[in-house]
Amino acid sequence: MSSIHELKPLFKALVMSRGLRSRRVLAGLGLVCVLPLSAQVMAEDVSINIPAQPLPQALQAFGQQTNQQVIYNAGDVAGLKSTRVSGTMSPQAAIAELLKGTGVRYSLEGNTLMLMRGPATGGLELGATTISAASVDATTEGSNSYTSNAVTIGKGTHTLKEIPQSITVMTRKQMDDQNLVSLKDAVNQTTGIVGLQGVGQGMILSSRGFQIDDWQYDGVPILRNNYSLGNWATQDLIFFDRLEIMRGAAGLLQGTGSPGGAVNLVRKRGQHAPTVTLTGKAGSWDHYGLQLDAGGPLNQAGNIRGRVVIDEDQSNSFVDYAWNKTHSLYGALDVDLSEDTTLGFAVSQSNGESRGNIRGLPRYANGSMPDVSRSTYTGARWNRSEIEVTTYYTDLEHRFNEDWAFKVGAVYMTEDNQAKNQRVQRLGGLNPDGSGVQYADFVTDFQSTKSGLDMNLTGKFEALSMEQEVMLGGNFSQLETDDKFARTFNPTSDSIFDLNNDRPDISYESLIAAGGRGTLSKYDIRQKGVYGTWRVKPIDDLTLVLGSRVSWYDFSYKSRTEDSAGITPYTASTGTETGVVTPYGGIIYDLSREWAVYASYTDVFQPQTEVDTSGSVLKPIVGTNYEVGLKGELMDGRVNTSLAIFRYDHENRAIEDTAGGMVCEGGYCSAASGKVRSQGFDAEISGEVVDNLQLFAGYTYNTTKYLEEPGKEGVVFSSWTPKHMLRVWGNYQLTGDWSRVSAGLGFTTQSHTLVYQEKTDIPGYTVWNARIGYQLTPEIALALNANNLFDKTYITSAYNQLDGNNNFGDPRNLMFSVKYTPEF
Repeated sequence: MSSIHELKPLFKALVMSRGLRSRRVLAGLGLVCVLPLSAQVMAEDVSINIPAQPLPQALQAFGQQTNQQVIYNAGDVAGLKSTRVSGTMSPQAAIAELLKGTGVRYSLEGNTLMLMRGPATGGLELGATTISAASVDATTEGSNSYTSNAVTIGKGTHTLKEIPQSITVMTRKQMDDQNLVSLKDAVNQTTGIVGLQGVGQGMILSSRGFQIDDWQYDGVPILRNNYSLGNWATQDLIFFDRLEIMRGAAGLLQGTGSPGGAVNLVRKRGQHAPTVTLTGKAGSWDHYGLQLDAGGPLNQAGNIRGRVVIDEDQSNSFVDYAWNKTHSLYGALDVDLSEDTTLGFAVSQSNGESRGNIRGLPRYANGSMPDVSRSTYTGARWNRSEIEVTTYYTDLEHRFNEDWAFKVGAVYMTEDNQAKNQRVQRLGGLNPDGSGVQYADFVTDFQSTKSGLDMNLTGKFEALSMEQEVMLGGNFSQLETDDKFARTFNPTSDSIFDLNNDRPDISYESLIAAGGRGTLSKYDIRQKGVYGTWRVKPIDDLTLVLGSRVSWYDFSYKSRTEDSAGITPYTASTGTETGVVTPYGGIIYDLSREWAVYASYTDVFQPQTEVDTSGSVLKPIVGTNYEVGLKGELMDGRVNTSLAIFRYDHENRAIEDTAGGMVCEGGYCSAASGKVRSQGFDAEISGEVVDNLQLFAGYTYNTTKYLEEPGKEGVVFSSWTPKHMLRVWGNYQLTGDWSRVSAGLGFTTQSHTLVYQEKTDIPGYTVWNARIGYQLTPEIALALNANNLFDKTYITSAYNQLDGNNNFGDPRNLMFSVKYTPEF
């Protein structure tokens, strides 16, 4: 038999003569050479579980579960759907069952399994050939996997091993198995990220000790969590295919992003084959939900594809009087303007209503928690929050050829956030007998628009006998807000053990009339920048990555107050940063086909919106970030693993200036924190580690401390960041007579955190979760999820303070779901 090197020129000539994409074909042939597909291998039985789904995704799953190489014509399988295959059988029997009714045939040519449509012929015609095992498509729907071959968070599409930073992908399969429906829940099941309860209705995302307030939607960054009071951003996951997380500074991609990392929410797209999924669920605390997810081609040619998601969810809570209802709608349209150009549109809307337990419980002055039930509600019966978020997405991608592509994407989001709530607090903590309670009444009305635009050109070429890749781009984002809130603080003789949930209802006007104070404020934050990277391989196993970004930033904030005496004039603060350069450098060395070591460096530039006692905006955070690590892409991409060591040194970060008094809109002003350091290491493994077992496991060791701060040297900087975090979840598909059954088990564990600006420990905890699934018929799947399996009582990581924001984690709860996926 001729060597693979002798065959490559022949295949390349065939491919190029058809105008095909040779790089992917040749990469696939290389893998075939390493992992031959022999008749003996094809005869060996393996355990297979592939649900009915679009044929391209089914073929990808087949390649992963059988460790085979598959070559097929993309046009031959477009618009087709596979049958369900489950049980222990030979790969040859499995592929025959998988292709039943599709009109697609298979044949063995030497060491390669090839698919073709129509009658078998004596030769192989390579149309637009795709090799499933070597594919770099980052879509995770239908992959049946806890890992992905590639990500798009770094612009373009790269494998995890090609990016010299820590990357995690939470796939659609893992989200569905663990019943993760919100961004906060999802990040708390992944490596190194903490989803915190903020001081508002929403959440804070934190990575390696630093908040992530810029979130990406299909690679377009927007400022998502900036309000005049607290943290109110929420995000459902039902609209998205996957969640991509980068730990480490992401300033190259989004300019003023967090030094801790970035998150990229990648939305669901129109599908190539008709697919309908109807899911119903019922669980603890009268939790009920119904979801329809449908999509497919809208014309005979299949170049216009649509998607719609409708979701209704309502639930009470383990906390007395608390409840939540959400109504969500999503529609997407993807149009192939030509073979190489795709235009996408989508719109999503989420309407949430709730009666929440805002700010939770206060602590005693010594830092201990009062001995109250987990069901204790500190609000009033009239507490209410309404959040309406509407988001428009659009993008255009043009592929000049296999090596060069241009993409432009835009996001526009409007948010209407209104709430009124009673909070219970006590500055300095409760008295020993539980007295000293103070009722704080708040009315909020937040209106905001967020917009973002990102465009980039990526290309690969060979020059000076070296493989090279360039990426050039630019982006722009803007946040505009119109916020209003009023508050009063009302002393009472009530204790934490005897709260009044029936105090008189409130409004903005009633609080002003009662001697309260209102604040009216407006943000206008704009940033833009141009960025670029250059990848070069001076030798086959070495990749150098050099990049830089130039950023421009404009900040404007103005506010005025209102009380019974009237409204004060606006006071304003502004800030501008021009032409700030953020360099980036990385190096990747391939130890083998599976393993690579890397190192990366980047500067940090992060403007701040906080003001000091003089009313001036604080100067930007600056710093340096270093990371070295090891990555593995094992079992033909079915498993990804990584180990990283990191250190960040940052200066000028804002902290509350308690010494300056409460002279900034009734609260503390801010001051630069001097120098802080975050360092540690993390390790992760994801994918099918053994046959039929999908596993995700991530461990993080992270310390944060002040290096230069009067009176704080050596003190913990990020009070909500645990030193140790371990998140594990696995799902096993049984075989043989039990092949309809799957079982999942996992846990999250973390060490203690601290009450903000106090030395009081919030104890660490371990929470176990489990799942059992049963494929009743090829179209009906049942599942039961149990969370907090052993009913652990614990306080969640949050912006915990003596005066409030201490919340119990959910007690043991169950969720039963039925998923119906009809075959077409």
